[in-house]
Amino acid sequence: MFRNQYDTDVTTWSPQGRLFQVEYAMEAVKQGSCAVGLKSGTHVVLATLKRSQSELSSFQRKVFKIDDHMGIAIAGLTGDGRSLCKYMRNECINFRYIYESAMPTGRLVRQIADKSQVCTQRSWKRPYGVGLLVAGVDSTGPHLFNTCPSGNYYEYKAHAIGARSQAAKTYLEKHFESFPSASLDELISHGLRALAASLSEGELTEANCSVAVVGRESAFTLLEDAGVAPFIAALKEEEGAGAMQEPAAEAPAEQAEGAAAAPEEPAAEGGAAPMEAD
Repeated sequence: MFRNQYDTDVTTWSPQGRLFQVEYAMEAVKQGSCAVGLKSGTHVVLATLKRSQSELSSFQRKVFKIDDHMGIAIAGLTGDGRSLCKYMRNECINFRYIYESAMPTGRLVRQIADKSQVCTQRSWKRPYGVGLLVAGVDSTGPHLFNTCPSGNYYEYKAHAIGARSQAAKTYLEKHFESFPSASLDELISHGLRALAASLSEGELTEANCSVAVVGRESAFTLLEDAGVAPFIAALKEEEGAGAMQEPAAEAPAEQAEGAAAAPEEPAAEGGAAPMEAD
């Protein structure tokens, strides 16, 4: 994207009917680290990559708890994500104080979408440069929502946002039919596999990823480092077993090719040679 005369203000339309600053904010989401969300009939799982500025710095957290029944994963500007996280926590506290019950997930997501949309029509504001994956459980079951800087929001069975998220989406599209009946461990494994597909270099480790789980009978729980290590180890074992099976499958094929390329046996003794038939 390049600077032009129509992107100096969020309320300025281009002749093509575009708001460039909103598009820039959505591009910031695409540049953020990948976040994956998927749900079953009982649980919702969030998996995120944690980035570090250098080898000397710690990793930046991308998952935040909102309430016992809800949490978010972010991609984009972390500061904007923390600001929206604070707002969501306050709304949940106020709702619980007034109604003495947990706030419905869809209601809070609509409020976030409305808050984001206001920033697209005020000249003294700028859009939030962050996308949210909101995981929550309420009386209607588990939910997974995605909010955009434009003010749009969608509910998904599984979704991925951030850099190279298309590879994660491809994996989710291949396996989403098995998610509703999957166990919690299987759901976490699917999330980590989708997250690993988005890596351009290196490998998935317990240090650079985090997983969050919320369910009907379990509060929002964040798994990091030692908590996610068993799932990473199981993932590596599966990859190692698959690598061992590939050479074993290639060996019979090579033997078959060798048998097909073997020279024909000479004619039996006593038989007339072709040149001696005359």
